[in-house]
Amino acid sequence: MTVERDFADNPPYELRQPSDQRIPFVFNSPHSGRLYPAAFLQQSQLDAQTIRRSEDCFVDQLFASAVMLGAPLMVAHFPRAYLDVNREPYELDAKMFLEPLPSYANGTSARVAGGLGTVPRLVGEGQEIYAHKLPLTEGLERINTIYKPYHALLGDVLAATRKQFGYSVLVDCHSMPTGIRFPESGMRPDFIIGDRFGTSCAPELANSAIHLLREMGYLVAHNKPYAGGYITEHYGRPLKRFHALQIEVNRGLYLNEHNYERKPGFNQLQRDIAQFLADLVSLPDFYFMDTPLAAE
Repeated sequence: MTVERDFADNPPYELRQPSDQRIPFVFNSPHSGRLYPAAFLQQSQLDAQTIRRSEDCFVDQLFASAVMLGAPLMVAHFPRAYLDVNREPYELDAKMFLEPLPSYANGTSARVAGGLGTVPRLVGEGQEIYAHKLPLTEGLERINTIYKPYHALLGDVLAATRKQFGYSVLVDCHSMPTGIRFPESGMRPDFIIGDRFGTSCAPELANSAIHLLREMGYLVAHNKPYAGGYITEHYGRPLKRFHALQIEVNRGLYLNEHNYERKPGFNQLQRDIAQFLADLVSLPDFYFMDTPLAAE
C-alpha cells in the first residue's frame, strides 16, 4: 500500500505523553510534520524547499514543554502538503483526481476552492504541488490510513482527559507566514489566538491567553485572520466541557523562511512559550466547569 510504503521507516505521527498526565490540557501540532516521502516528492513538480511553504516549521519543538508540564502532545510527522488533518475528512478537489469524487466528499468548500483541502492541491502562495492527477484511491488511502486514526487517537485522549479531570482543554498549535499583517494598521501580529469567535472554549481561556502573551510584550490578535480550523471547531464543545483553542505563532519570530533555519531568537521564543504554557495551564478549574454539562 502507498501509505505503508511512504512511512515504512517512521510513524506518520506520535503521541508524546508524560509519565503521568497531571493537567487537563492536551496539545496538538498537526502541521509541523517534516518527513516528506520520496514517492510523494517524485509526484510533485516542486523542489524540496518550495514544497515546505505550508509547513509549521518546528512548532512541535516550540511547544515541547507541554509534556514536561504533564500534558500529552500529539505531533504529526507527515507533512501538511501530503495530508491536512485540520480539514473535514473528505474536503477533496475534483480537479486533482483521475476519477470522480465519491458522493460523500465535500468538493465545494472555501478551503477546497483555495487549494487547501484534506489532500492539498497548493502550498504557500498558490504553488501547485502535483505534476499530474492522482488516482482517487491514493487520496482515500491517506485519509483512511492516517487521517482517521489520527483523529481517533486525539479524540480518545480528549475523552480520557475529560473523564479524569471533569473537563479537557485542547490547544491546537500552529505557525503563520511572516507576511501576515493587520488590515487596518499594517502591523504584524506575533500571535493570533483563535476560539471560533467565542464558540470553542470558555471565554476566560482565550482572554487569559491574550493577556499573558501581551504581558510578555508580544503583539496579539484575536480570531483575525485565523479563528481556528476544523480541529478547533470540531473538538471545541464547551457546553460538554471540551474546550479548544488555536494558537498561531508568527514564523518571523523564529524562522528564516527562505532556508528554513532557526533564527537566533528561537531559543528565547521557546522559553517564553514554556512560561506562557505554565501560566495558561494554571488557570482555575471553575473557568471550565461553570457551564452545565450538556447531554451527551
